Amino acid sequence: MHCLDAYFAELDTRFEAGFDPSAGISADPDELTEPRGLLLVARLRGEPVACGALKLHGRRPAEIKRMWVSRTARGLGVGRRMLTELEAHARHRRVGRVRLETNRSLTEAIALYRSSGYVEVPAFNDEPYAHHWFEKTL
Repeated sequence: MHCLDAYFAELDTRFEAGFDPSAGISADPDELTEPRGLLLVARLRGEPVACGALKLHGRRPAEIKRMWVSRTARGLGVGRRMLTELEAHARHRRVGRVRLETNRSLTEAIALYRSSGYVEVPAFNDEPYAHHWFEKTL
């Protein structure tokens, strides 16, 4: 898929030691398909410009994964809208909290999460690329 390929390529250039998707916490296609999760894609003029995923774990906290916005769509509010939509899907499934982790080099994402009500919490997983762990009560 175009969005995930672009996301992985960008992380590989932005992370200090590069990025290998198989080295981190999984977000495989079967985990991002109902009923275990979902992957949303945003389009602008018919072209995919953003994606975001939700991994569901029953009523335990859901995980937001694979949040990415194309450079051509940044600054348009697409990331915030994607995050809001993922949260709505979690609420619809009666999930009370969502969690995510991110790398220190993704300063735009960190700012988005903080301004969207996410609070930094102690590490809740062993994601090798993460420096920040966030949680939000829905």
